[in-house]
Amino acid sequence: MIVKIDKDKMFVSNQGWLESRFHFSFAEYRDFHNMNFGVLRVLNDDIVHPESGFPMHPHRDMEIISYIVDGEITHKDSMGNERTLGRGEVQYMSAGDGVYHSEYNNHKTDDLRLLQIWIMPPRKGLDALYGDVSYEVQERKNRLLHIVSDKAGDAKVKIHQDVNIYVSELDNAERIDFPIKEGRQIYYVQIEGSAEVNGVHVTHGDALKITDEKSLKIKAVDSAHFLFIEMQQ
Repeated sequence: MIVKIDKDKMFVSNQGWLESRFHFSFAEYRDFHNMNFGVLRVLNDDIVHPESGFPMHPHRDMEIISYIVDGEITHKDSMGNERTLGRGEVQYMSAGDGVYHSEYNNHKTDDLRLLQIWIMPPRKGLDALYGDVSYEVQERKNRLLHIVSDKAGDAKVKIHQDVNIYVSELDNAERIDFPIKEGRQIYYVQIEGSAEVNGVHVTHGDALKITDEKSLKIKAVDSAHFLFIEMQQ
């Protein structure tokens, strides 16, 4: 079964310096019927305007992945990490028993766009983790790039929870098939361009909840850049 979530029906927040499209109930958007999809608790499509960002703030018992779409993000945290990342790069933090961090767009003219993904950990009080990974465009061009897995997986970014995150940028008419194991489900996000996913047309910003399907068949209609999260039902 595939349920399409149209971007125009998602809650949009505009705080001046920050514009966000919320896939799930978060911050000022309250919807108890849209709290999560499996262990996926938050997915925000954020645009942070120049010379602004999130000041130092705490997180606890949450695994947080940021996928940079455009611009640059500068991260600092209470573990002593400081790093600036650009398009296609991945930052992750397992907040564990408590971490403070800040995220800024320090550029004077360019917006920062990123997907912020919050995954519920398998249990509370796990060790805090931080890391970031850079990828070449060729690693996701017309192929799936496995960017996040659990500790036993083969992605460069490893978190505590049993999830897998993949990204790709497909040229027009290129196709990818992904087998879905029994008892697993997928949340799909069309980041840029458009695609046909199991016969469902999606354009930039749309999302899909995919359950009880045997495979994911993706065909790019217009240079499709997408991300999906595979997890247990």
